[in-house]
Amino acid sequence: MLLLAILLALAGLPWVAPAMRSDHLAKLRQETVDMFYHGYSSYMLHAFPEDELRPVSCQPLTRNPKKPADIGLNDVLGNYSLTLIDSLSTLAILAGGPADEKYTGSQALSDFQDGVAEFVLHYGDGRHGPSGQGLRSRGFDLDSKVQVFETVIRGVGGLLSAHLFAVGELPIRGYKPKPDSNVESDDPLETAPITWPGGFRYDGQLLRLALDLSERLLPAFYTKTGIPYPRVNLRSGIPFYVNSPLHQNPEDTEPIVGNAEITETCSAGAGSLTLEFTVLSRLSGDPRFEQVAKRAFWEVWERRSDIGLIGNGIDAERGVWIGPHSGIGAGMDSFFEYALKSHILLSGQETPNMTRSQRQSTTSWLDPNALHPPLSSEMHSSDAFLEAWHQAHASVKRYIYTDRNHFPYYSNNHRATGQPYTMWIDSLGAFYPGLLALAGEIDEAVEANLVYTALWTRYGAIPERWSVRETNVEPGIAWWPGRPEFIESTYHIYRATADPWYLRVGEMVLHDIKRRCWVACGWAGLENVLSGEKQDRMESFFLGETTKYLYLLFDPEHPLNNFDAAYVFTTEGHPLIIPRKARGSATPRKRASRTAQQSNKDVTVYNYYDSKFTNSCPAPRKPLEPLAGSNTAAKRNLFDVSRFTNLYNTPNYHGPLETVSIKDEEEGLITQHRATSNHSVFPWTLPPTMLPHNGTCPAPVNRILSWIEFPSQDASASLFSRSGSSSSSTQLLWYQNVGPTVEQVDGLKLQLEQEHNEVAGEDVWIISHVAGKTVNRHENVMFYADHVRHFRDDAFSVLRRKDIVDVVLLIEPDPTPLTSRELPRTSVPLPITGSLDDTTSIDAAPAENASSTRRTAVRASGEPPAADADSLFQSILRAVSSALEGSATTSTPSPRPPPFRDSVSGDHTADEEDDDQHRGVSIYSWLANTASGAGAFPLPSVQDALLHSSPGFSAADPSASFPWRRVYMAGLACDGPLPDDAPRRHQVIVMQRGGCSFGDKLDNIPSFAPGDDGSLQLVVVVDEGGDAHDAPRPLLATEQRTPRGTPRVHGIPMVLMPGAKGTYELFRQASAVGLRRKYVVKSQGYMIENAIVL
Repeated sequence: MLLLAILLALAGLPWVAPAMRSDHLAKLRQETVDMFYHGYSSYMLHAFPEDELRPVSCQPLTRNPKKPADIGLNDVLGNYSLTLIDSLSTLAILAGGPADEKYTGSQALSDFQDGVAEFVLHYGDGRHGPSGQGLRSRGFDLDSKVQVFETVIRGVGGLLSAHLFAVGELPIRGYKPKPDSNVESDDPLETAPITWPGGFRYDGQLLRLALDLSERLLPAFYTKTGIPYPRVNLRSGIPFYVNSPLHQNPEDTEPIVGNAEITETCSAGAGSLTLEFTVLSRLSGDPRFEQVAKRAFWEVWERRSDIGLIGNGIDAERGVWIGPHSGIGAGMDSFFEYALKSHILLSGQETPNMTRSQRQSTTSWLDPNALHPPLSSEMHSSDAFLEAWHQAHASVKRYIYTDRNHFPYYSNNHRATGQPYTMWIDSLGAFYPGLLALAGEIDEAVEANLVYTALWTRYGAIPERWSVRETNVEPGIAWWPGRPEFIESTYHIYRATADPWYLRVGEMVLHDIKRRCWVACGWAGLENVLSGEKQDRMESFFLGETTKYLYLLFDPEHPLNNFDAAYVFTTEGHPLIIPRKARGSATPRKRASRTAQQSNKDVTVYNYYDSKFTNSCPAPRKPLEPLAGSNTAAKRNLFDVSRFTNLYNTPNYHGPLETVSIKDEEEGLITQHRATSNHSVFPWTLPPTMLPHNGTCPAPVNRILSWIEFPSQDASASLFSRSGSSSSSTQLLWYQNVGPTVEQVDGLKLQLEQEHNEVAGEDVWIISHVAGKTVNRHENVMFYADHVRHFRDDAFSVLRRKDIVDVVLLIEPDPTPLTSRELPRTSVPLPITGSLDDTTSIDAAPAENASSTRRTAVRASGEPPAADADSLFQSILRAVSSALEGSATTSTPSPRPPPFRDSVSGDHTADEEDDDQHRGVSIYSWLANTASGAGAFPLPSVQDALLHSSPGFSAADPSASFPWRRVYMAGLACDGPLPDDAPRRHQVIVMQRGGCSFGDKLDNIPSFAPGDDGSLQLVVVVDEGGDAHDAPRPLLATEQRTPRGTPRVHGIPMVLMPGAKGTYELFRQASAVGLRRKYVVKSQGYMIENAIVL
């Protein structure tokens, strides 16, 4: 009992408590409030009503009219008191904090209300009459050329969020607005007045001003693509975009030619408007904004590459990508964010009212939607945005997520191929872990956030760009302007995990900002995180986001943290919600397949559900060690992050210091302090008691690399291979979603890396580079069998499998359209789990060695078809699709519609089919399992049948490589002996599975002389509807016998072939049958896991 009492007492001590103590949390919360007010008060004193504050010089920061190209200022600053707008929602959140703390509660609420009143005083109340004129302007009637994206997320979003707080739709503890019950209005822009202390009556002024500002942005949406121009003048519109339909008469056919203006926008800028504009439309009853924003989102998404990646720059007029790279950082970041958050915001809502509003606005009536067909109900639905998020996340995880040879991070890769493009991390990408947490991808979120946490620990901020290759800050791009993305993610992950480790991360960020960024008139961004040089600018988002997320992190009981509603934070950190009054009746939702739809009152509702993806958020996990209290601190790979960011070589100035004397040429002997140790754990605020008592990190894995260079007949080819350069263009044919196909092996150079295959329980090789090109983790390297099957070198040995084989069928043109038949599926082996013998064959494990069946058909004709490359791609794609799926560790994104049509998919018309029939024959291929047991016999030695993709294939004579022409259809073959001429005059007997055992089927085949090539060579048992994943090797437990019961002297080879309904009947139409052997590749005794022999 005494020991228990001691343990309980120790558990309450601050250095043992698993969670942060409430008094310490309150201290951090108050420090955050003080941080905000130091910046806000300085802005209001030294800079208001201008846009931003120069905290070093204590002066306002305004637009730069003398230098229009200074988009760093002019895109953002619009001469409308930007920092005040961005700060209002933070003030409202502080107003919901504990009232006993300094500046929170009633004090912050009063400042929020004073801020609203001050803004209305300077910009009017948004009406047409005299009250609409403010001291500074009438609404946003300003001669300011601004960026559409920045104006929406900061200006429109800030006004809408403050309005929702003002009317009580977003919670403020203790604030219960009481609208004047004597005032009634059907106009959603004229809300019943709410009287605040001091006499100000709030009646929707911010909503009306948000509408005024948004209407001034509408000209930018006058494009033929639906993608908005990047900039607009708040007073004059877009006179500088001379090719816009806004400036052309309907009769004009030629675009107007004028001075060039940049029409390049970015995915984030065009696709991240849906939250603000949807809320505005629902609050105002004006559908224009929601429609233009959603159209812009879908137009960008529709242009994603065939592997599902969006790019950065995109031309608003032509709708084409500018530049090749893709990633999660600058230019692309918030597109992903708004895909998921639009789903959240719209969840449970009906399709919006599509009727045009007739309300007269402060500008001429503009509706860019008139240029385009109306959006479908699907594009308005919550589930459509969820599907877009799932697909986008899957593509990012497959192509951008990089975890080979180092701790995982998100790289910048080629949009079309997924190939590595640049090796750096930018600070804007720090938002992504928080988005993953919102999506329920907790493990990935925690892992991703560790990199940014280590970088912050190393530099005391996150540099704008950090080089993975150099493990240091990119030269000339070392600033941190007070960005919120890292603390935003930390906040969201803490809310999802309740892990106190993230409170310590927030504490680190708070202390580092106070130490490095404080100046007398506010908070300065860092021009260089290495030197500590300060910028003379306090960006509006520092008060609007950074301090907001810090405060919410330290206030777990805040009303917004416990608000049970579909609200979201915009990419500028402004909370938004569609109020109940603006929602309409919710649509009953039934989970269905991704293609299912249901009808509700003549409105088609899109329902999406895909079990492959994360569809719910997990509950926080209990700590593995309750006394430590943190699962993140207990992760065994923490030191891997430290090595990746080079943190472990960085002196820890927050730890013990020693005094040293250094001789200076000018000052003589000076005293300095030096860290006695480097960083080992992070954040630097983490108390040792939060680490597990037996915490260990695994030793770094030693990379085992190997290189293979194929002999070259041409010395120049070998030289190119060594340099990893131009020869790759002639050696490789790279297919998206699949990987490279080696066109020629002469002089080819491979780099292999050894990994451990957890499934097989053995080490394997992975081809990481081929001909100087990086092979992504999900990609395979394809070799043609005719090129490599003769290799028996220890460095590269191609071994034939005994357990499986491809059965290949050739069918002449048939007058019956293929679209009227149910067609078979092809199948491909999963990765090998069996053993190899010392010859050229493999004994594989039984059932597990077959994979799902896929259909394939390759057209042949007298001349190569026009879409030859496309047909080749289809053949290769289907030849490795199952192997790709078998080795995939994440959900695979749905492929984009291919630039070719599937010649047997049934999606084309009879006329198209007739045209195909005149051109040539069809070739089908299925995976089949060979027999095992005492009655099994080896397959006949025949040449591999050539597919369209095979070297040496003759379109003029496609059957030349097929050994067998005569097929006997035997049905179940269970009712007695077959006719005597069945094995004597036919080379292949096809049976249906079932009715009797495999052995009984073979015993019903009469005796025959096997020496004649015209006699029986192979028995194919077709299992229609069989699942290739579970298909066994057919067991022949006893020796084969003839119908008379005598042992069969010459056994008959048999294979079991799973297929779809209709597969058996296809053999009746066969003009030729053949086989294709299956191979694996080994090097130095280890399997090369991602090498596939076609």
